Amino acid sequence: MHLTDLWKPGRRPSLSFELFPARTPAGRDKLFGTIDELGGLAPDFVSVTFGAGGSTRDGSRELVQWLKQEKRHEVLAYFAGYGLPPSDVSAVLDAYRDLGVENVLAVRGDEPRDAPDFEPHPDSFAYASDLVAFVRPRYPFCLGVAGYPEKHVQAVSRDSDLEVLKRKLDLGAEFVISNYFYDNRYFVEFRELCRARGISVPIVAGIMPIYSIKLTASLAAMCGATIPDSVRAALASLPEGDKDAISAYGVELALEQCRGLLREGVAGLHLYTMDRSASAKVIVSRLRDEGLL
Repeated sequence: MHLTDLWKPGRRPSLSFELFPARTPAGRDKLFGTIDELGGLAPDFVSVTFGAGGSTRDGSRELVQWLKQEKRHEVLAYFAGYGLPPSDVSAVLDAYRDLGVENVLAVRGDEPRDAPDFEPHPDSFAYASDLVAFVRPRYPFCLGVAGYPEKHVQAVSRDSDLEVLKRKLDLGAEFVISNYFYDNRYFVEFRELCRARGISVPIVAGIMPIYSIKLTASLAAMCGATIPDSVRAALASLPEGDKDAISAYGVELALEQCRGLLREGVAGLHLYTMDRSASAKVIVSRLRDEGLL
């Protein structure tokens, strides 16, 4: 199934979860438990990330295969092309196609942070738009790309970032999944600016519940997501080191965001799970109990 079928007029908003491959046997066992928990929520699809520089190439393929063939989930396979030669790009995408993958999220990817000696191949794709241009005429995948409500951290301006997004769509991408944000106004304005530029494809909102203060600060700095003063103040007011209180606040904040986005007619909600299930279970269950999802 092409994911664009989920967002036809009259359909309910989609629900999806992001997962990333485990790096250890213990992590693998934990991930499989998480997948069973999330699978009980009947997501429309799950996504599988692809590590910088191909660092999780085998793990990503194995997880995609297990999700599709054993768990029968619809899978959106991320592909990050940074640093890889076209031959490696083709090898990975050939493997996904042979597994029955129909949907791919094409992203540039980051430079590997844990491989200081990593050298990108001279023929690698410098930008996601280059990757989309390579993939589109060669594969039948339904292609998605990333969008940044607050602009990409390396973009010169929000306007230039929107032009980059439009270029990716003009080259054949068919939907957008957004980076996460903690103020819905960023997403609403982003969607309006996209529509004003003639971008009419579905735009799915990325939601990152707060799991811990340290993780939130680290990811926000890396991804360019603003942590509003009100959120910082709320976190500061919680008992120091109280993981349950922090998680509960994160759930309530994400719920408030999801309610607002659903009222705004968002195409779908994509929860960045960090390979955890507890927060997602509460968020989705509450939204369904309220008749919103």
